[in-house]
Amino acid sequence: MQPDEVKSVGVVGAGIMGSGIVEVCAKAGLEVTFVEADEAARARGYQAIERSTAKAVERGKLDDVARKETLGRITASTNLKDLADADLVIEAVTEDLSTKLEVFRTLDELVKPDVVMATNTSSLPIAELSAATKRPDKVVGMHFFNPPPVMKLLEIVRALTTSSETVEFAKGMGERLGKTTVLAKDRAGFIVNFLLIPYLNSAIRMLDEGFTSREDIDTAIQLGLGHPMGPLTLLDLIGLDTALNVSQVLYDEFKDPLYSAPTLLKRMVSAGYLGRKSGRGFYEYEA
Repeated sequence: MQPDEVKSVGVVGAGIMGSGIVEVCAKAGLEVTFVEADEAARARGYQAIERSTAKAVERGKLDDVARKETLGRITASTNLKDLADADLVIEAVTEDLSTKLEVFRTLDELVKPDVVMATNTSSLPIAELSAATKRPDKVVGMHFFNPPPVMKLLEIVRALTTSSETVEFAKGMGERLGKTTVLAKDRAGFIVNFLLIPYLNSAIRMLDEGFTSREDIDTAIQLGLGHPMGPLTLLDLIGLDTALNVSQVLYDEFKDPLYSAPTLLKRMVSAGYLGRKSGRGFYEYEA
């Protein structure tokens, strides 16, 4: 199947990243079915899409008609069997290898044998996920960035088993979704997180050592380097639990102290201070 022949997309997981991916696909004119673990999570995922598209209307990025059409293309479910007829499936569940492996094993039995199975993982090995299927040549990384409706980059990650045809398909789908694609090897962190995590960890250590304040760290990076936000604000947006998971995956693979998660990050995650999604991280947020 060619990218322009894809009519329906299945997305597993509708958290921060999954709901954004659903929105991106629906805006591109695709019928999208997303699956969550239970009714409460399903409702939260759909509500997140409703809020995001409403904000897009407020900002003049989308009109009311287009918003209604976008929402009309989205179906929410709690049953993976509802993805059986999808032309492409994208996994976007929590950044935990065992959870993702279970999703891939189940999907492999459900979806058509010629369907590409993509993962939105930000750091985990694509090769391990592909080995859980009978179609390793059709498993590829499609790593979106937060928030997917806004961020233009899509990392395409090729495992040793991923075919050239699948890589080209993923690139074509990225372009159809309005993204700029880059191609990375199947190595922990790929391109962006391989470079990003040491920077974020250094900012946390700087704060923990009392070198300067959280505000001054973020202001210095914003104004000194021209970044849209500082590292601590970015961590709150990413989610501190996600940053911790990625740090651990990178450290396990490379054993470089730069990737070792700072103690403060571990303690904040243990305390439930996960950033924007929990209302408190390095900064405080309204519910």
